[in-house]
Amino acid sequence: MTSVNVWSRSSVEKSAMSDQRIRVLSVDDHPLVRQGIGAMINSQPDMLLVGEAANGSKAIEGFREYMPDVTLMDLRLPDMSGIDAMIAIRTEFPESRIIMLTTFEGDVEIQRALQAGARGYALKSMPPGELVEMIRQVHAGKKRIPPELAARLAEHLGDEILTGRELDVLRQIAGGNRNRDIAERLFISEETVKVHMKHLMEKLGASDRTQAVAIAVRRGIIQL
Repeated sequence: MTSVNVWSRSSVEKSAMSDQRIRVLSVDDHPLVRQGIGAMINSQPDMLLVGEAANGSKAIEGFREYMPDVTLMDLRLPDMSGIDAMIAIRTEFPESRIIMLTTFEGDVEIQRALQAGARGYALKSMPPGELVEMIRQVHAGKKRIPPELAARLAEHLGDEILTGRELDVLRQIAGGNRNRDIAERLFISEETVKVHMKHLMEKLGASDRTQAVAIAVRRGIIQL
């Protein structure tokens, strides 16, 4: 999908600079989502949408420009991941408060976001009232993640992590490549490919290649 890479200043920002409303930056490449978030934020008496961004680079620029209290960051953006954009912002502004807002429930992506410094992780399907309350809590210095997502994290807490080479093999499998093709692409033997496949399927609890890919996509280990 082609997105418009823009960020814009709210028309009422200047008149609100001296008040105590929570200043929010919205980052999402879907205009309708941004519009909905903007309407939700501005309907709250204690909040104000100060800017919008449609990709990661504009999010970084927008953060520097508006210095929001809380940023809602989409996980997947056209030019970079939301996590990478958040890391860039937090490198420059360590005290920034960012909530990842996404449709993806994979435990690995949630873990990556939290480890990178996200103060909250929310699904776009959550009720608006719960999201605005999360914004208030994050603004107050708390960290928040919905109970169902916390349970998903706990479910895989002791799981073995796939090695870099196992991830390489898994991505090749997801691309529909045969063992011989994978061996040639990764400059390893077919026997080594089989060993990596055996290990990654054991770690994922998969019975075959197709199931391994399905589990990995669902958990956010790889993206198709």
